[in-house]
Amino acid sequence: MPKVTVRNLQSKTIDCEVKTKKLLDILLAEIDWMHSCGGKGRCTTCSVIIITGKGHLSPLTDVELKYQSMNRLANNMRLSCQCIVEGDITIEAPKPYQLPHIKYS
Repeated sequence: MPKVTVRNLQSKTIDCEVKTKKLLDILLAEIDWMHSCGGKGRCTTCSVIIITGKGHLSPLTDVELKYQSMNRLANNMRLSCQCIVEGDITIEAPKPYQLPHIKYS
């Protein structure tokens, strides 16, 4: 069972029940995570910084490649609404998309 660790949330670890779920769904089941477009890949507010396990995510989608070409998504970032977790990963919430009511470490 894959694990998602959010390093800047006191290294909170979330066990993934199914490895075919999108990362955003996994995060929202356990914590509050920024997202604005309803998981349609129309914005970048659900972005995550990949610390480890980049190879344990599904390949980049056309939407993510588009945002990379526009310099709105760095090479170490993914849209949580677009990628599927296939193994253990460690991520962080990017500073611009951190929610004000959550204490980040």
